[in-house]
Amino acid sequence: MSTAAPGEAAEFEPHRSYLRGLAYRMLGSRADAEDAVQDAWLRWHGADRPGVGNPRAFLAQTVTRLCLDRLKSARAQRELYVGEWLPEPVVDDAAAFEPGPEALSELAHDLSFAFMRALERLSPLERAAFLLHDVFEMGFTGIAAALGRSEAACRQLAARARANVRKSRPRFKVSAKEGERLAAAFADAVRRGDAAALAAVLAKDASFISDGGGRVAAVPRPLVGRERVAKAVIGFARAYDPERVRVRSARINGLAGFVVTYADGTPIQTVAIEPDAQGRIAVIYVQRNPEKLLNVRNAGEKT
Repeated sequence: MSTAAPGEAAEFEPHRSYLRGLAYRMLGSRADAEDAVQDAWLRWHGADRPGVGNPRAFLAQTVTRLCLDRLKSARAQRELYVGEWLPEPVVDDAAAFEPGPEALSELAHDLSFAFMRALERLSPLERAAFLLHDVFEMGFTGIAAALGRSEAACRQLAARARANVRKSRPRFKVSAKEGERLAAAFADAVRRGDAAALAAVLAKDASFISDGGGRVAAVPRPLVGRERVAKAVIGFARAYDPERVRVRSARINGLAGFVVTYADGTPIQTVAIEPDAQGRIAVIYVQRNPEKLLNVRNAGEKT
């Protein structure tokens, strides 16, 4: 079995974070993103490296093709997906899935659920063209080579995707401190079982979105409306024995939120809080699908 020469790793490693960030946004899965990057490393190991003029572009094109291959099979599975789809959560270590400080695009550092859900609604080719151009700043010549399409076709793919993504992304920024304030108010209301207090920090049209993947109980469609969401959240919380459950504060895809586990560390769900411009909670994202919680571990005391 061949092993990598030190020079191969030295050439590849500076691009790992960039490639991981691209693959995660393409696939919505941490595990699949890591697998795609590892497969790209194997391709790099077998490539004619002296003939590669731009290693980053070569590797990005390689990862894109690998992700498109994965999406062909995943697409059929997602068409049969039970309930709402949310990406596998990135907990606390979002920097590992960002492309690095050299990326100038604001989108390059966006791991939010709103952004990831917007990407999920695109076709695989639209998703790839948009990510490579708008997020990872690749020229259309390189994108055409990656997708096997003309530059004109790639421009059209990116333009369609851009228009769709723009409709879905929040048009404002909320500070991390504001998000933490809302998360603390959310946690306090839930702990006290106070639906009125929770409703007071929710936007009028607040929504609750949960992903169980058909494997555990979850709300099959988004709940919408301040009172409706507040009553549901309090009701769900009452179903758990506080002696058997642990909750810790965490950053979930860049948002303030919580990791909920059993006392032995087995994950139950992640909860992410998305604020609005008026300082209220606009969306509550709850990931409950066990297959998407394999990387989640409890690392703190009950709050």
